[in-house]
Amino acid sequence: GAATQSTVDELGDLLSEGDIVVDGGNSRWTDDEKHAEELAAKGIGFVDAGVSGGVWGLENGYALMVGGSEENVATVKPVFDALKPEGDFGYVHAGKVGAGHFSKMVHNGIEYAMMQAYAEGWELLEKVDSVDNVREVFRSWQEGTVIRSWLLDLAVNALDEDTHLDKLRGFAADSGEGRWTVEAAIDNSVPLPAITASLFARFSSRQEDSPQMKMIAA
Repeated sequence: GAATQSTVDELGDLLSEGDIVVDGGNSRWTDDEKHAEELAAKGIGFVDAGVSGGVWGLENGYALMVGGSEENVATVKPVFDALKPEGDFGYVHAGKVGAGHFSKMVHNGIEYAMMQAYAEGWELLEKVDSVDNVREVFRSWQEGTVIRSWLLDLAVNALDEDTHLDKLRGFAADSGEGRWTVEAAIDNSVPLPAITASLFARFSSRQEDSPQMKMIAA
C-alpha cells in the first residue's frame, strides 16, 4: 500500500544505478510490477521475496519465495542462503517479478483452508459425547499421521493453554492475502472452493447476529 510505495519512492532517490531493492513484505504482486518498472527507469533492480516463518523465523529460519530477473536474484542470493532454513528446501526463485509475492499469497490461501479444516474437526470432536479428551486426540495426530503439520502443533499448544478455548472469542481477521488469492482465482478462472469457503468463514465470525440466519429463520 501507501507505506511501501513511499519507501520505494524514497529509495529510488537515495540509491544508485546497479543497486537492488528487495521487498520482503506481503505486498500485492501487481504492485511489484509497478515498483520494478519505476526503479528500472533509474537503473535500480527490484526483487520481491515472499517470506514464511512467522515469529519463529529468527530461531528456525524462514522459507523464501523470490521473484525477479536471474541477474538480480543471483546478486542477492547469498543473503537468501543465509536467511533460509538449513537443508535443501526453504528457498525458490519462483519466476519473474511478482512471482515471489504471488507464491506467498497462494501459500497463505492454502493456510486459511488448512486452519479451517482443523477448526471444523475440533468443533465436531467437542460436540459429541463419546470423545472426552479432544486435546489429546489432536496431540495423537502430531506423529505419523497424514495431517500432521506445524499448524497442528500450534493448535495443540493453544489447547494446552486453554483446553476448550473458553478464553477466546470466536473472531478471526483476515490478512488480505486470502482475499487476493480468491480474486486471482476469479481472474484466472481457477476453482478454489476450499480456500474461498475458509475466507468466507472468517467473515461470518464477525457477525454476532447473522442477517442471513434471520432470513433463514423467517
